[in-house]
Amino acid sequence: MAEAMPHLRLYVAGAGPNSRKAIANLARLRATTTVADWPVETVDVFEHPGRALADGILLTPQLLILAEGGARAVVGDLSDRAALLAALALEPP
Repeated sequence: MAEAMPHLRLYVAGAGPNSRKAIANLARLRATTTVADWPVETVDVFEHPGRALADGILLTPQLLILAEGGARAVVGDLSDRAALLAALALEPP
């Protein structure tokens, strides 16, 4: 049986500079890797604080990588491409 595709959930805090950077960096990554096929959900903690609390989000921006093997998180504006690729279990291009 094939493993289900991971799901990405990006938590941001409004339209602040770090939130905008994280969104742009994730879009850039998706444009150049197989992550483009993965479902992505962006959640603004100001609009949906209950969802953030339910997922244990204390810092933003934060990317949750939800996969069958469990969840992983990357905190920050996602500008460290090597760390992001490692968290996503992808090889650098």
